[in-house]
Amino acid sequence: MNDGTSGTGKSAGAGAGVREAGERDREAVVRLLDTAFAEDPVSHWVFPDPARRRARHPLLVGAFVDIVLGAGRVDLAVDGTAAALWLPMPPGPGATGRSGPGDIPDDGDGDGGGDGDGDGDGGGHGGGGDGQSDGAILRAAVDPGNERVELMGLLTELIHPRRPHLYLWMIGVHPAHRGQGRGTALMRPVLDRCDREGTPVYLEASSARSRELYRGLGFAVREPLLRLPYGGPVMWPMWRDPRGSGGTTSLHPAESDGP
Repeated sequence: MNDGTSGTGKSAGAGAGVREAGERDREAVVRLLDTAFAEDPVSHWVFPDPARRRARHPLLVGAFVDIVLGAGRVDLAVDGTAAALWLPMPPGPGATGRSGPGDIPDDGDGDGGGDGDGDGDGGGHGGGGDGQSDGAILRAAVDPGNERVELMGLLTELIHPRRPHLYLWMIGVHPAHRGQGRGTALMRPVLDRCDREGTPVYLEASSARSRELYRGLGFAVREPLLRLPYGGPVMWPMWRDPRGSGGTTSLHPAESDGP
């Protein structure tokens, strides 16, 4: 899932270093991604009521961050203005499943994500030991009365590729720093490594704008699209084959994401 603001811009994130975040960074990452996705169409769909969104959205983001801290990698701009959640799929032993918005996204000013962000033969996401799905567990922890939390997890899992890949669950950039290429600066080292190692990358774009930005980084839309029910937005599953593997992944700058 992404916030639709990961364009390169002319600066392309120049001077913005990236480091791996740890448990001590958890609250800062959650605050950043909560802010980045405050106006994301998928976040609004999951939490239609503004007051409930303000109260519950940080809990949802926190759940995503906890999963990735335990089973993946969280990248954070050294100045704290952008973050990305990366999860290898299928996840390693002991990891909770991947139930959440796809590209919660892009200059991570907020896309699943990935962020999320989600949106392959083995992306199997198991449920809890009591037989509950991951979406049901997430709903119980975040907002028990909100079926859309669980539904989001179920729907994104249905379209998630089964081939092994790296999943960009969420990427977000603080609204005050969008349009400066910070999201691309977070993504490019990871994409370069995936090219070297022959690893595909998957995400779900949560806006038409972020979809085009990802296309500029070598991602291609894959069917079927995810059309959220109850009049919700469309999410675009996107796949990137590693460069040099015969895929359509020539890496060229995305268009500037504006001011």
